[in-house]
Amino acid sequence: MAEAAETLDGWYCLHDFRTINWTEWKAFSSAEKQEAIAELNQLFSDWDLNHQVHEGSYGIYSILGQKADFAFMLLRPTMEELSTIETQFNKSKFAEITEPAYSFVSVVELSNYLGSKNGDPYAHPLVQKRLKPTLPDMGYFCFYPMDKKRQYGDNWYMLPMEERKNLMRSHGQIGRSYAGTITQIITGSVGLDDWEWGVTLFANDPLQFKKIVYEMRFDEASARFGEFGPFYVGLHQSPDAFIQSLSL
Repeated sequence: MAEAAETLDGWYCLHDFRTINWTEWKAFSSAEKQEAIAELNQLFSDWDLNHQVHEGSYGIYSILGQKADFAFMLLRPTMEELSTIETQFNKSKFAEITEPAYSFVSVVELSNYLGSKNGDPYAHPLVQKRLKPTLPDMGYFCFYPMDKKRQYGDNWYMLPMEERKNLMRSHGQIGRSYAGTITQIITGSVGLDDWEWGVTLFANDPLQFKKIVYEMRFDEASARFGEFGPFYVGLHQSPDAFIQSLSL
């Protein structure tokens, strides 16, 4: 049996993608729209408070294309908190005119492929910062789920630990070459969702998403072992901008 990778686990994460039924929204009375917007403002205010005291983080994104209209990315210390947020939104007036398009449940993850086993890694401030991240205020967002291949002669999970470490070291060097241009958050979803990981990228230039993903396609860890799900790309929105978009 190949040696299993150890992971450090941080905040739980929910990516919640929705479509909007604009016909139903336009059919709302003025009073219904005001009620919906008031509830959204209260939700966003609660999320802001949580964000400010660093007990979680959140982002709102307008999604391009037909897969979804918008997405919330939510980080919390527990699954129970994410469940409460999801229920609160689903019970809101605005949720009546939305439909779930896609969701992804995971937990912020760091593996031991690139790290050291010396001391307690959870005690390191930089590790804590990566496990409990503040979502960046950058202009663009890209999310995709992925697996490591488990078929034919290319089964990631049958490789010796040292070979996996070498492959991930090369893979990580590409990611680090985009430091300052792209912020990346990896979340693990083994046993939590249909895919094994979620990759969320943030940048101020959306072309950088294409560049990093394309470059990584030529890296052996991706070329031989990477399997990728749907890509969702969008623009970061403040709560005010999201509310404003409803009245355009």
